[in-house]
Amino acid sequence: MSQSRFMAARNPVRESRPQFWQVAKRCCQLAATVDVAFFFLFHLLGSPILAWVNVVSVAMYVVAYRALGKKQNGLAITLIWAEVIIHAGLGVVLIGWESGFHYYLLMFIPALFVSMRLRGAIAALAGLWGYYVALYLLMWFIEPLQPIAPGPLLGVYLFNLSVVFAMFSYLSFFYVTMVTSANRKLRRMATTDPLTGLFNRRHMTCLVEKELARFRRNGHPVAFLVLDIDHFKAINDQYGHETGDRVLEDVAGIIKTRLRTQDLIARWGGEEFLAVLPDTGIQSGQASAERVREALLTHDWLAPNGERIDLTISAGVSEFRAEDDLNSAINRADRALYRSKELGRNRVELEVVQEVALQS
Repeated sequence: MSQSRFMAARNPVRESRPQFWQVAKRCCQLAATVDVAFFFLFHLLGSPILAWVNVVSVAMYVVAYRALGKKQNGLAITLIWAEVIIHAGLGVVLIGWESGFHYYLLMFIPALFVSMRLRGAIAALAGLWGYYVALYLLMWFIEPLQPIAPGPLLGVYLFNLSVVFAMFSYLSFFYVTMVTSANRKLRRMATTDPLTGLFNRRHMTCLVEKELARFRRNGHPVAFLVLDIDHFKAINDQYGHETGDRVLEDVAGIIKTRLRTQDLIARWGGEEFLAVLPDTGIQSGQASAERVREALLTHDWLAPNGERIDLTISAGVSEFRAEDDLNSAINRADRALYRSKELGRNRVELEVVQEVALQS
């Protein structure tokens, strides 16, 4: 019984957290094991009714475990709720409030607010509170039906208390882990492009602004690379968008492998990528762009039908200057990219420094 009460936390129709149901199955196994131990313990303590109740409890957990395996979560949760509530009540009535069986009911409290809407959780909490208080008041008016000696009773109490402490700790750890995982997933969704896994445009802008602030402090060079897949629309039109998506994923992966860990890379537009290279001058930036271009050129691009895809990339490179802001640096790299397109594609072009110098 002991391991299961937090499994009741879930609404049976909700499947949004499959990892929870895996934990629930594990808890059914642990709870059944504890009930087997209780069976022998209560036989030794002279409480045969409670001993045989544990046999029924084990059977309920076996059925609940199998139901979870078949995704019949409603049946499983119903069995678990019934087992905990009935077992806790029988334990208190048969051997007394001092046995600590009532503590298992408290495990439902955090579970209620996770599994239900607020109104339903409050109603269920009120019912649980009423049941708990009713058990307490009942034991004021009746004696335990199968009392045991004070020494063994203390042992049962300490055992139940220890199990509840352990389960509260486990439950807390599980939900902290679950919340942390959810936050991590949300953060990843908010900062990355879902297709390529690269930074998205918004997050990239924030990261680059921080990098440029560092440039203004120490004057280290920063190179900007704007890379665009040549004739990408033709790839989509000829081979389909699924192939186009796979090409974008593979291009993103190759760009990452050809640049450094500290370089910032984003999917900047549909088939356009932006790379910002800290501590890199324009000549080194050009060499980096050439490595990417050559890697993409030599990669074996195949369509689903086995036909080879001729894929190339064009790139423009600029270097951040003291008078720049983010847009001006990117715009110069964009102009260099357009020039590479005009000159035949599949090439890397640098910003035209001489033109800027003349204008200034």
